[in-house]
Amino acid sequence: MAEEVMFPGSTIGIIGSSPNGIELARKAKQMGFKTAAYGPNAESPVLREVDLPIVGRGNDQLQLQEFAERCDLVIYESEQVSSDSIKYIERFTKVPQGSETLELMQDRLLERAFFEQLNVNIAPYATIVSLDDIYQAISSIGFPCILKPIQKGFIRDGQMILRKQSDVARCAELVDQGTFVLESWVPFDREVSVFMVRQADGTLTFMAPIEVFYQGQKLVQVVGPADLPTSITAELKKISTEIGNNLNYVGVLEVAFFITATQTIYVKRIVPAMHEAGHIFADICNVSLEEEMLRSAAGMPLTTPRVVQEAALGFLKPEDSADIKTQWVLKDNWAYHLFRFPASMMPQSKAGYVVAAAENAYRAKEQLDSTGIWDEAETEEK
Repeated sequence: MAEEVMFPGSTIGIIGSSPNGIELARKAKQMGFKTAAYGPNAESPVLREVDLPIVGRGNDQLQLQEFAERCDLVIYESEQVSSDSIKYIERFTKVPQGSETLELMQDRLLERAFFEQLNVNIAPYATIVSLDDIYQAISSIGFPCILKPIQKGFIRDGQMILRKQSDVARCAELVDQGTFVLESWVPFDREVSVFMVRQADGTLTFMAPIEVFYQGQKLVQVVGPADLPTSITAELKKISTEIGNNLNYVGVLEVAFFITATQTIYVKRIVPAMHEAGHIFADICNVSLEEEMLRSAAGMPLTTPRVVQEAALGFLKPEDSADIKTQWVLKDNWAYHLFRFPASMMPQSKAGYVVAAAENAYRAKEQLDSTGIWDEAETEEK
């Protein structure tokens, strides 16, 4: 294994342009690595943060090859990165995460087949290629249900919630664009994420479970650690372990779950990369996800994570700037993390986030809610 370890002075490449990449680059430089980044915009904060920025589109093979050959290893910082691009990069350098899991999880049908193979509990679904398929599937799927393209991120605003029979006709134009899955709506009470780090030898290290809150399809708040019954925590870890043991992957993984009022657990999805909900660990744990990602990729031993404080995280929209100025002079327990995207990358749905620390994470969430910046979070399937 010694030859697999990356030491300070090695070059770590980052592909992707989200805030995850910025934090990865900063942490990599702090650990003594040289850094490179690849993305389509020279003004991207990720490219500006690194030692070697390389500009190119995701399918630009010449630029991808140049980037890969100048890196000792490459990390993709988001599940939005094309699996085809990662496959190509693997020909020229080491990608510890690999392309296999990314490709699997970017296709909802492959993802569901994987879950079924492991016999984990997921929402009932049907494959849809025509409007007639929806009419036929409704009898078993029932209302409400949600229509999603099989390729994640393929169609912007490509999901549609169906609540009654007359809603089906509204899907006609959408289903003409490709293959979809029709999934039963899970009547969940809570949504929880388990983050784990998988090492090259298959060892899994778990962060504390966190509770996440969505409005529509946007993540708005995160609470950590999640207050869960011991039995539920144990079952979440058991399911996550089964998933992690059956993936060919090295690095950070998120497994997202729905929990119903009767304590039934459904697996929602897997993210084989950094995810924005994981920002909270830098404030509540003795180690950040970024550092654990880098340690696993570089073949280093992982830090044993432990919770050092409780907190709630709230994502900010650009229009929240005036409200934040009010809190800026009032709150002594808020940490501010504001994104600095250039005009060429605007608009962005998120302007940053704040983390409120407290003796109890849910009290911290109440403090966020009391400001009026965040409505009471309604969780919906993403």
